[in-house]
Amino acid sequence: MKTFRKELWFNVPSRRAFINITPDVQQCIDASGIREGLVLVNAMHITASVFINDDEPGLHHDYDLWLEKLAPHEPVSQYQHNVGEDNADAHMKRQIMGRECVIAVTDGKLDFGTWERIFYGEFDGRRKKRVMVKIIGE
Repeated sequence: MKTFRKELWFNVPSRRAFINITPDVQQCIDASGIREGLVLVNAMHITASVFINDDEPGLHHDYDLWLEKLAPHEPVSQYQHNVGEDNADAHMKRQIMGRECVIAVTDGKLDFGTWERIFYGEFDGRRKKRVMVKIIGE
C-alpha cells in the first residue's frame, strides 16, 4: 500500500466563501500514482470546512443565508467565545458543514455521484489556512 500527503493553502480575502477544490484533489491523486484507494480531504482549521455537494451558485448563496440564520455573525457580543475575538459564528458554521470528507479513488479518479464536487468552506477568512489531502491505496 502507498500513501501520499499534501497541504493545500488558502487565503480567502472575504470572511466567507465556498471554493471548489475538486481539481486540486484530483491533481493530488494524479501526483500520488495511486489508482485504487481512498482520499481524505480535511480542513486543518476550526473555522473552515470541507464538504461535498453540487457546484451551483444558487445553492452556495442559499448555504450562506442558511448558515447566517443558524449562527449569525452579529452582534458579536451574543457569544461568550467572542471576548477578544469575533469568530464564534465561524466555529459553529464549521461544526454544521463538517471537517472532512472521504472519497473512493477508482482507476485513478475521484469516484463521485453525478453532481458531487469537493468544497473548501471558509467562515473566518482573511488569513492563511490549509487543507490536508491524504491518499492511501495502490
